[in-house]
Amino acid sequence: MTAPTNRQPTVAIQTHGCKLNQADTAQLARRFAQAGYLLVESVAQADVYVLNTCTVTAGADSKARQALRAARRRNPDALVVATGCYPQRAADELAALPAVSLVVPNTDKERLVALVDDARAAAKPHPSGNNDAPIADAPPTQNWGRLRAMVKIQEGCNQVCAYCIVPKVRGRERSVPPETLIRQINREVSQGAQEVVLTGTQLGSYGFDLPDINLTGLLRRLLAKTDVTRLRVSSLQAQEINAELLDLWQHPRLCPHFHLPLQSGSNSVLTAMRRRYDTAQFANSAELIRNAIPHAGLTTDIIVGFPGEGHAEFQESLDFADAMRFSDAHVFPYSVRPGTSAAHLPYHVGDREKRERMNQMLAMTAGHFRDFRRQSLGQTRPVLWESANRGDGLPVWSGLTDNYIRVAAPHPSELRNTVTQARLLDLSAQTVTAQVLP
Repeated sequence: MTAPTNRQPTVAIQTHGCKLNQADTAQLARRFAQAGYLLVESVAQADVYVLNTCTVTAGADSKARQALRAARRRNPDALVVATGCYPQRAADELAALPAVSLVVPNTDKERLVALVDDARAAAKPHPSGNNDAPIADAPPTQNWGRLRAMVKIQEGCNQVCAYCIVPKVRGRERSVPPETLIRQINREVSQGAQEVVLTGTQLGSYGFDLPDINLTGLLRRLLAKTDVTRLRVSSLQAQEINAELLDLWQHPRLCPHFHLPLQSGSNSVLTAMRRRYDTAQFANSAELIRNAIPHAGLTTDIIVGFPGEGHAEFQESLDFADAMRFSDAHVFPYSVRPGTSAAHLPYHVGDREKRERMNQMLAMTAGHFRDFRRQSLGQTRPVLWESANRGDGLPVWSGLTDNYIRVAAPHPSELRNTVTQARLLDLSAQTVTAQVLP
């Protein structure tokens, strides 16, 4: 690594994992900018490369290591920084990688910029490698205040599910005060954000550590004291759904999209996972949502191959997920996480069997993905337009409806970062073709 010069230092930030990590990355980007760094997209242009990691699965760990090595190959002189959940779980493992200059766990994220400054001042050289290795560059960090802002309303988790490492890497639950959130959202709106996504590990627990506030009360205050065009709640648990909460969705600024992690449709597996609901409660919550909010998107997460999930339990899970008709689903094979109780359970499922079960679950959920979009045809919905594919003809704009359907529409005008009404016309692969309405 070359010694610092008098020119403005540059930093590229890449994010792996959840929306909570995206919110953390946005905060890091602002802190770097306030400290005088220029935020760049290209790793090759960066004096500092920061990877905000995920560690929820072994695959996430592998992806992080690959990205760190590729960044070093792409830019041998950069300060390569690993931060986030993986360093919180296994800092020594990452520190042992020759590609990594600095390891900063979640508990030290507030000090990351200062730690980077100290490391740059030390200017210790790192081994060089092949400078031609490909890497997916960081998102455009200078535009985090535009389009869609991730705002963290709480951190940590007290639920300690058997398979999950999050309580160890994110700590105990703690809520961000409402007035802090109101100021942050109003700042995001002043910088151009059309949509704010409220993120956290357990959003439904918001306010348990604050006086006279819960998630329902917070949403009321945010709707009253901010004027963001769209407000989206990133994830809730089945046991947190109730009529009082759902009544808020009569407000048109709250996006009619609910992400309810199922994890398994087998009650015996849910018990082994230490989830706090059963399939009957989950089905009741889904029915409450659909009765209160027609055309709401209902998405989920499903784990296949949890220890003790035999063929009968998997079939129960498949059948229940089929009955729920999710508008989309993320399906994961169970991944052993050191430090979780599930790692010590008997009857682990083999990798080949997990892959077969995942493929069956994905094939089933793909049908409901198409059905939900097919049923949306003819509807008029608000769309936040994000980007355009500009070919020889009209630009074709891509955006998301309020209920989380990806749409594409040809239109001659500049639509980026605007919300317009659009009529949904035809189903095409992963998107719905739409017509922008005046």
